[in-house]
Amino acid sequence: MSPKKENLPGLPDILETGKNELEIVDFRLYEDREEGVYEWIFGVNVAKVREVLRLPTITKVPNMPPEVEGMAEIRGKLIPVVSLARWMGIDEPLERKKFLLHLEFLRENVGVIVHDAKRIRRITWSDIKKAPETLNQKMGGRITGVVDTEDGPLIILDFEGILHDIGLLRVFHEAEAVKEAEETEETFTILVAEDSAIARKIVKDILESAGHKVILAEDGAEAWKILNEYLERAKKENKAITDYIQLVITDIEMPNMDGLTLTKKIKETVGLMGLPVVVNTTLSDDSNRQRAFRVNADGFIVKFDAKELLDMVKKLAVRRGSEQ
Repeated sequence: MSPKKENLPGLPDILETGKNELEIVDFRLYEDREEGVYEWIFGVNVAKVREVLRLPTITKVPNMPPEVEGMAEIRGKLIPVVSLARWMGIDEPLERKKFLLHLEFLRENVGVIVHDAKRIRRITWSDIKKAPETLNQKMGGRITGVVDTEDGPLIILDFEGILHDIGLLRVFHEAEAVKEAEETEETFTILVAEDSAIARKIVKDILESAGHKVILAEDGAEAWKILNEYLERAKKENKAITDYIQLVITDIEMPNMDGLTLTKKIKETVGLMGLPVVVNTTLSDDSNRQRAFRVNADGFIVKFDAKELLDMVKKLAVRRGSEQ
C-alpha cells in the first residue's frame, strides 16, 4: 500500500489558528558527490501535500520542460511530475528509493520526485531563519527559509518560484484584469505581505496595472512593523490609518510571522481593526479558508487570479480617512 501523509511518523495535533505555527513534511534528496553521498533535507507545508506515494509509472510527454519527467495518473487525474534533482542540477544515486509528493496548490496538482519522506514536523514561523546567500544562490533564490533540526539544516523551498522557473505557474484571467484596469476610477494604497519574490512581483504588477500604489513586505513581521509605523504617524497627525493604507493583502505561509497571525493582530488592535485584510494564498482547500475567516479576514482568494484580485480590491478597500 502506498504511504500517505497520514502514515508518516510525528503527525501533530490540529494547529490552532493564529498561533504562528505550521506543519511541514520533512523529505530528502540524495546527491552523488566525489566525496560520497550528500543528504539534502527539505520541507514543504503539509497543507500542500495530498499524499506521499511510491513512485508511480510515469509517461513521457513531448514538448515538456526538461525538469518535467512526464505525466502520472494519480487518483484518476493526469498530473505533471517534476524531478527536483534535475531542477537542482544534481546527480542522483541510482540505488536510492524514490517517492512522489503529490502536491495541490495554486489550483494545480503536481507530483515532485523525492528520495525519501521522513516525518511531519511542527514548527513556528519564528523558527525559520533566512537562508545563507550562497545557499540561496545555489537554489536560484528559491528558498523561503532554513530551520535547524537534529539532522541538520532543513530547507523550506519556494515551490511557487520553482513552478515559475519550470514554466508551470499560471496567472488566470489576465485579459479580464487588463479590461478591469482600464475601467478603474478610484485607486488605493495597498500593503502586500508576501515572502515569495515571484509572488510579490506578480501581485504587485497586477495591482499597479490598475493604478494602485503598492507597499511591499517580505513577511508578516515586516508588515506588522510597517503598519505600526503608520499607526503612530496617524496618531500624531490625528488621522485614520486609512489615510495612508486602504487594504492589506497577505499570504499565509511566511517566516517570522504568518499571515493568519498578522490578520489576527490587525483585527485585535485599536486603530487597525477596521482595516480590511484579504488572505491571498496558494492553499485552496476549505480548511484554510475557514482558518482565515476565524481570524476575521475580510476576504480569501487563491493565487493567482488577476481579475478576482482586482475585484476584491474594488469590493473591500476602504476610502481614505474612513473612521476606524
